[in-house]
Amino acid sequence: MCGIFALFGNSNTENLDNMRNYYLNLSKKLRHRGPDWNGIYINNDDKILICHERLSIVGVENGSQPILSNNMVLSVNGEIYNYKQLYEYALNDKYTPQTKSDCEVIINLYKEFGSNAVKMLDGIFSFVLYSEESKNVLIARDPIGIIPLYYGVTKNLELLVSSEMKSLIDDCVIIKEFPPGHYIDIKKSNSPLDKNFTPKKLLESLEQKLIRYYNPLYRENTYFQSIKEEEHEKSKIINKYLTKAVNKRLMADVPFGVLLSGGLDSSLIASITKRLMKDRKSMWGNDLHSFSIGLENAPDLIAAKKVADFIGTIHHEFIFTVQEGIDAIHDLIYHLETFDVTTIRASTPMFLLSRRIKSMGIKMVLSGEGADEMFGGYLYFHNSPNDMQFHNECINRVRGLHSFDCLRANKSTMAWGLEARVPFLDQKLLEIVMTLDPKLKLCKERKIEKYILREAFDTPDNPYL
Repeated sequence: MCGIFALFGNSNTENLDNMRNYYLNLSKKLRHRGPDWNGIYINNDDKILICHERLSIVGVENGSQPILSNNMVLSVNGEIYNYKQLYEYALNDKYTPQTKSDCEVIINLYKEFGSNAVKMLDGIFSFVLYSEESKNVLIARDPIGIIPLYYGVTKNLELLVSSEMKSLIDDCVIIKEFPPGHYIDIKKSNSPLDKNFTPKKLLESLEQKLIRYYNPLYRENTYFQSIKEEEHEKSKIINKYLTKAVNKRLMADVPFGVLLSGGLDSSLIASITKRLMKDRKSMWGNDLHSFSIGLENAPDLIAAKKVADFIGTIHHEFIFTVQEGIDAIHDLIYHLETFDVTTIRASTPMFLLSRRIKSMGIKMVLSGEGADEMFGGYLYFHNSPNDMQFHNECINRVRGLHSFDCLRANKSTMAWGLEARVPFLDQKLLEIVMTLDPKLKLCKERKIEKYILREAFDTPDNPYL
């Protein structure tokens, strides 16, 4: 992951070459997200400026951004897990990548398929792309909103886009979150940016051009499958696709580890990762490092150590005090950009742990976010009046992830330049789980939440946990 910042101006925009240092300083506010390198693209004729603060995970030696290729400019915050398959099957090996970046494929997809390219991406992302030839601007965000993205309008009717709001507040009179699962594709030379609007009118005009590209069946709030297959068949499918989701997220050219709280979700991710690493060849070796944090004598630390001992990770346990948590709140709110009490409380240990992890040379971790929302794992789901309300509440929780758990996981880790990947929110797995009959998620007779997930990995002959 990285930090991106872009300006799309108009005839009112000052000379961008003269303003270079000013905008570099705005981009610098995102440098915690990308401490490894930074780049800037300026097109003063078209009034376009695109900055990138890089955290190098894939293509470390040859993947700097913004990427310039085929008369297009691209800056991406995220990872494209299926980029090799896209080059082979969607693009028929027509293009030879200029870099080792997994994100470069977006340029070539756009050249072939236009804005439909966004629908083909399997990954987590927010990006801006500009075509010098067609003068088109494409801005997009991943389906769930795992990666943050904001946009704002200045008094000069310029459009600014950024990974975090802190780079927008000096110039924008209106700031909004770019909605997950949407893109906007406008021609710069004939767009609302060139109209004589007020900032509010300009924003309304841009919002009308937003296109929702992610429209899964489960979003209809009425769709879930009845039990058409045997329970063990459903559990086998979940086992298969969660394992695939973890495997694709091991795409990294740097040391990585797993966050381990001792709960079901993070423990499963750690166990699956440990199994997969046995067969992987890595310049960093096949050992898996796990990380936990808590107050002294916290039950989570005891449970995490138990899991780590069982699956065989190299485990690192950190203790923090109440005062250290309180001391961190001011900085934490600055990074989270929210005053939501639950989010801040839950982010505090993750924020402190991320600093410890980064100090050990780790740049990416896998985490268990999303499972409770998908499977109805919170305890209050036991009180659902009926299956449909259970299902609808799962939908509402998944829809809100970008404002809460995804925001927490992304910003509290990226505050220290550490990337968190969340296998449970894999798009394919999500669409399978979200259409399951609620009876498979909550076993009311035995009062077991996330029942089908537990069943999927309950293998007595070779136990995961």
